[in-house]
Amino acid sequence: MKFRTKNDQAITAVDLQNVPEHVAIIMDGNGRWAKKRGLPRVAGHREGMKTIKKIVERAVNLNLKALTLYAFSTENWKRPPKEIEFIMKLPSQFLDTYLPDLKKNNVKVTTIGDYEGLPEATKKAVQYSVDQTKKNTGLVLNFALNYGSRSEIVEAVKHICHDVKDHDLKIEDINESIISQYLYTNQLNDPDLVIRTSGEQRLSNYLLWQVAYSEFYFTQKLWPEFDEKALDEAIIEYQNRKRRFGGL
Repeated sequence: MKFRTKNDQAITAVDLQNVPEHVAIIMDGNGRWAKKRGLPRVAGHREGMKTIKKIVERAVNLNLKALTLYAFSTENWKRPPKEIEFIMKLPSQFLDTYLPDLKKNNVKVTTIGDYEGLPEATKKAVQYSVDQTKKNTGLVLNFALNYGSRSEIVEAVKHICHDVKDHDLKIEDINESIISQYLYTNQLNDPDLVIRTSGEQRLSNYLLWQVAYSEFYFTQKLWPEFDEKALDEAIIEYQNRKRRFGGL
């Protein structure tokens, strides 16, 4: 994966002094991309992996601090077994191929979700990449794997209850900040911008707590069609909005 330089002319339309710190993407449309071309759904997932490479590359160039990608939801287990089996091999294929470049470009790999619910081979590949990049200080590439926001919140409530019961936490001390500390994303700022591809306009159980004041950007492009220019366009749209956070 050859990363372009920060002086790449293609990114000059983006105000590099006003990029969102954390971008979260719902990568939707792999199956539809394949169907339009008479290909099996797995071909769309394979092409979607190439798009991840492009978007990570652009995120590095734009100096984003965090990029969270919705790779596999807790609801995705309802898909056909063969498709699930293929999807579960993608993290290993992506990380095995591009880990040297991720390390070279100071990218830190992290994950959120029910890690223990993943197949052993997937866990091993992901954990290796996490371990190999944990000291990196550049872009945080955060994969949401076996992730569901409602489940995340339920687990956070359970842990809070345990800590109250064990007298490690007082009920009167519980506030929004405390709750955020019990979520998977406790090491990240909330997303500034949420992008969903494929024309769908819903969150699909994604970061429900964290996106309370995020800006949303929906595009008709299917995920395999979403490229560096498309990311630039989303960020320029974000830069043309005024974030009020409930104020005037």
